[in-house]
Amino acid sequence: MMKAENLFETQGGPIILSQIENEFGPVEWEIGAPGKAYAKWAAQMAVGLGTGVPWVMCKQDDAPDPINTCNGWYCENFKPNQKYKPKMWTENWTGWYTEFGGATPNRPAEDLAFSVARFIQNGGSFVNYYMYHGGTNFGRTAGGFIATSYDYDAPIDEYGLVREPKYGHLRDLHKAIKSCESALVSADPTVKSLGNSQEAHVFKSNSGACAAFLANYDTKSPAKVTFGNKQYDLPPWSISVLPDCKTAVFNTARVGAQSSQKKMIPVNSAFSWQSYNEDSPSADDDGTFANHGLWEQTNVTRDTTDYLWYMTDVNISPNEAFLKSGQDPQLSIWSAGHALHVFINGQLSGTVYGGLENPKLTFNQNIKLRAGINKLSLLSIAVGLPNVGTHYEKWNAGVLGPVTLKGLNEGTRDLSGQKWSYKIGLKGEALNLHTVSGSSSVEWVEGSLLAHKQPLTWYKTTFSAPQGNDPLALDMSSMGKGQIWINGQSIGRHWPGYIAHGNCGACNYAGTYDDKKCRTNCGEPSQKWYHVPRSWLNPGGNLMVVFEEWGGNPTGISLVKRTTAS
Repeated sequence: MMKAENLFETQGGPIILSQIENEFGPVEWEIGAPGKAYAKWAAQMAVGLGTGVPWVMCKQDDAPDPINTCNGWYCENFKPNQKYKPKMWTENWTGWYTEFGGATPNRPAEDLAFSVARFIQNGGSFVNYYMYHGGTNFGRTAGGFIATSYDYDAPIDEYGLVREPKYGHLRDLHKAIKSCESALVSADPTVKSLGNSQEAHVFKSNSGACAAFLANYDTKSPAKVTFGNKQYDLPPWSISVLPDCKTAVFNTARVGAQSSQKKMIPVNSAFSWQSYNEDSPSADDDGTFANHGLWEQTNVTRDTTDYLWYMTDVNISPNEAFLKSGQDPQLSIWSAGHALHVFINGQLSGTVYGGLENPKLTFNQNIKLRAGINKLSLLSIAVGLPNVGTHYEKWNAGVLGPVTLKGLNEGTRDLSGQKWSYKIGLKGEALNLHTVSGSSSVEWVEGSLLAHKQPLTWYKTTFSAPQGNDPLALDMSSMGKGQIWINGQSIGRHWPGYIAHGNCGACNYAGTYDDKKCRTNCGEPSQKWYHVPRSWLNPGGNLMVVFEEWGGNPTGISLVKRTTAS
């Protein structure tokens, strides 16, 4: 299709490089020969298209004809699998993603610049950032437990604003590297030791161009090194760039760019809210179906919704001893995830949820039951599909059992194999309550009747767009978990009720970075602010709909503008 539109550089178009597959190598190592055959087929198919521009395969050490490339925080020691292939870095990770339940990862600008200079001094030819511009996982597009924000601590943030000093520091670095170009492209570097943890990488061309990179790998101590006839001071974990082999024009640990502070300023917190209660379904509702036993969630919903109801009857004899003793029986539910609300006779009895590392969950709680038929309704909630790994077809979600009731006259009753009724999605989803036409199909209440702290509640309001062009967000910190729509478009999943765990200590730029280092936001909501694109707004009459699963306070929601100060 691209070729038919003359979009490749060889046809006068803008595309200079193409990729087939993404990080398939680690999958191939696990599945063996069939994976290897597939990688070879994919490569040959791509090259056979004859686009006239190179193909790359990331993290694919056995890439046959496309160029195999490196993804990661550091790629200086990566070598392509053939000498004629250039040394390319297709994903330099500028940060890491935020997970619901996790703190926010930050990668220092000094370390990011150090990684690039180290790659170039080792003969690297191409650096691409991931992410250079952070983004937002609108709708239900986020992977399992990954936050709606995909800001990634990128040089340009989720809101399209420059993040300083990262943006300016990388700009200055690439300007310095560009000034070394004629020497860099002419020859491989000569490496000279300048001390125990210090060295020089020197590039020289036949025409006399000379560029040098002076490196100090020590993570604690600065170093004074002699190169040529001059002395140079190198901070810890840093590289100085000398485009003429004499003058240091840039050092990766010396940040010249001004730091920016992002401020979230409320512009509207006086929304006039209306509420509508989502009903628990019953087994004879339209669209329900029954089966003996428990079914896997994604297979039933086909990922058309996060929600699946599991419903069954629990028959309690009037002779049960617990009815007299007051020793309530214990309900135990094992679920493959990702979150679960348990309703007994229409009342919320408890909520449990998993996390990114372990999406599976167990509900164990004593529950109030009465003599006769009791209605057990389980609302199982998926929080995105898996984002990495092998054999997605074996990943699962939902209540797979066992579901047991302990403390009855008979001992423990296994409910797993009895008749269960299923209902896909919510009534409010079926009614399209998030749209203007759908929201007018039900009776909403307001004022003193407005639902507060109620589970499974829909809220709606209308508002005007604030003046100006500042990016906008919703402060959802008064809410628990659910989804947000504006003018029928999904802002994404909100989950400020999930508090960030982990260690948020001091951050030293020096030393090898990983996503557990330099974290912020511990003890706060994993994500408090939710990006609202201005392009989705009209000057007035914007419809905002919030579905709240846990029970939040909508009067605490505010619209904020994101501004920058130095």
